[in-house]
Amino acid sequence: VGPRAWLKDSCSSLANFVIEHLLEHRECEHLPAMPNFTVDQIRTIMDKTEFIRSMSVIAHVDHGKSTLTDSLICKAGIISAKHAGDARFTDTRADEQERGVTIKSTGVSLYFETDDDDGKGSMPYLINLIDSPGHVDFSSEVTAALRITDGAMVVVDCIEGCAVQTETVLRQSLAERVKPCLFVNKVDRCILELQMEPEDMYGRFRKAIEDVNVIVATYHDVLMGDVQVAPEKGTVAFGSGLHGWGFNCERFAKIYAAKMGVDKEKMMGRLWGDSFFNAKKKTWTNVQQPEGCTEPLPRAFCQFIMTPINQLMRAIMDDQKDKYEKMMGTLGIVLKGDDKSLTGKPLMKRTMQIWINAADTLLSMIVTKLPSPKQAQRYRVENLYEGPMDDEAANAIRNCDKDGPLMMYISKMVPTSDKGRFYAFGRVFSGTVATGQKVRIQGPHYKPGSKEDLSVKNIQRTVLMMGRATEQISDVPCGNTVALVGIDQYLLKSGTLTTIEDAHNIADMKYSVSPVVKVAVKVKDGKDLPKLVDGLKKLSKSDPLVVCTTEESGEHVIAGCGELHVEICLKDLRDEYAQCEFTVSDPVVSYRETVNETSNQTCLSKSPNKHNRIYLQAEPMSDELCMAIESGKLGPKAEAKERAKLFREKFDWDENSARKIWAWGPETEGANLVVDATQAVQYIIEIKEHVNSAFQWATKEGPLCEENMRGIRFNIMDVTLHTDAIHR
Repeated sequence: VGPRAWLKDSCSSLANFVIEHLLEHRECEHLPAMPNFTVDQIRTIMDKTEFIRSMSVIAHVDHGKSTLTDSLICKAGIISAKHAGDARFTDTRADEQERGVTIKSTGVSLYFETDDDDGKGSMPYLINLIDSPGHVDFSSEVTAALRITDGAMVVVDCIEGCAVQTETVLRQSLAERVKPCLFVNKVDRCILELQMEPEDMYGRFRKAIEDVNVIVATYHDVLMGDVQVAPEKGTVAFGSGLHGWGFNCERFAKIYAAKMGVDKEKMMGRLWGDSFFNAKKKTWTNVQQPEGCTEPLPRAFCQFIMTPINQLMRAIMDDQKDKYEKMMGTLGIVLKGDDKSLTGKPLMKRTMQIWINAADTLLSMIVTKLPSPKQAQRYRVENLYEGPMDDEAANAIRNCDKDGPLMMYISKMVPTSDKGRFYAFGRVFSGTVATGQKVRIQGPHYKPGSKEDLSVKNIQRTVLMMGRATEQISDVPCGNTVALVGIDQYLLKSGTLTTIEDAHNIADMKYSVSPVVKVAVKVKDGKDLPKLVDGLKKLSKSDPLVVCTTEESGEHVIAGCGELHVEICLKDLRDEYAQCEFTVSDPVVSYRETVNETSNQTCLSKSPNKHNRIYLQAEPMSDELCMAIESGKLGPKAEAKERAKLFREKFDWDENSARKIWAWGPETEGANLVVDATQAVQYIIEIKEHVNSAFQWATKEGPLCEENMRGIRFNIMDVTLHTDAIHR
């Protein structure tokens, strides 16, 4: 090939490459669609508490939370319909988009107008939505999200059913008194990939719903009432987040109730469970094969809901044009503009979106089935507030009054574009938080009346979180989620903001996992040490669960709750917070050593001069007792008489043992005890301190692998001491 021809070829291929690259990039920008609401509209509606819904989306990893959230964000006009499902708008970080997992929970405030069928026309609603991660390593993010929301959308994959993590997050939500409703996702896979019959699908759905209800039923709460989900109540929706369509029984009940001239409520009951429609006699029965019928009747749910969906989707996928056009005509689906030229999967996606739009279904479910802040805070106040239930702060939370005193909980810190600074993200439970307002910032260790962990500062700015962007707003009344600027240096991870002088804290969050995987980090270059120390401080702020400590040996240890969690934390530390090179040791998992049964003999130990003897026995303590010690209820700082009473009544200890606890260990507060079970031994009080210090050391480094001990009670059975003081 001559040089000229070669040049021409390479130029044209380069041009093609550039054009392709530009096209690709144009498609990557998911942001062009304009939101169809303004901050002023949001601000107006914030004052009307009954029109606000705060909800989090929770599920097992990869069951389709972020994808489902997209359909709601698309409805609010923040992303275009074409990108909904693939954009994963709430995965704001680069590594989230890359790995395809959500790592941090992201908040979005959305404004919708929806009609409740109560004759008032369409009312505007504000939905504060938090998309949370599903991975077990990030379950602390889920807890933080649940604390500041009142409702939870539990997403379950209809093919895999209720998975391990679904159970964990459901438990967390019920412990926080968050009301669940269910979305059965990936129904399109049942129809297209597995080509299941409607009756089998019904079985799949029913099993998934029953599994969820089993978990819900174990946490029955009198104040919340019955929160089990059921399709006939309208608290379960089915659909496909990726294709953006979904329905619940209510949706179809409206259509059929109008057609058959019956009540909508009655129809909803018939569209789920064992009810069958006998077309010959035009009657409803609850027997599958009544007398006089040769064939078993199809179930109402299958006949009236799944079969039409099934037929329409199959007709489009098999390209039976006359069949699907006829169906579209009867269903009133009108395709506009470019949509007419679509075929195959894109056409099916678009048709289903027009006919049964997921966002509309979810909206009506969120609005009618999940509680408003005013209703929810009445029963949640006992979980939320640490102080007495009749003081000013508790009443303010219960009434959710925007003109009352301020009570706000900061549940997590969100990194800003400004390196090392954070937005404090949380929810206002009562009163109004405003720019420039002076507030008391109470950390988790604050006790009313003391000055510890308390600072009184002004709030610099209040902003709304919109996924990756933020919107300025002057003030935010109760029932809403908000991010604050300028108070991140006074709080570590979470805390309470209030204007009441004697308010107690809003209770700290209980996590379902604990940080056990530890890695040590060392800087490569000694002069970067201050950077690393500073970076570790910022890192421990950014994640609700990560614990950064300095060992006695001077090592900096980062503890996370799993390999992935630690990996993400280290990446953040390297790129964002410390911005220096460091080496990382292999992960160490902290173990605890314990005994399984009481010693089979009394052990004897002599002092070095052979004149003094100690007789000891070890026995295990129940897990519940260890928890009580670790939480401080039965710890060394608890009130002695109360403590003895608890030991006696709850754990069946005798009076003597409960009073004669010598020490807790390790670190004088761990879950191991030395109990003096001796009778009338002379001089025993002289050796008490020596025994205790030895015990601290022994429990810190156990005999198996030099790890801390846990859950062992050491009984001193007898002690013989020399009569001469010099030999003791």
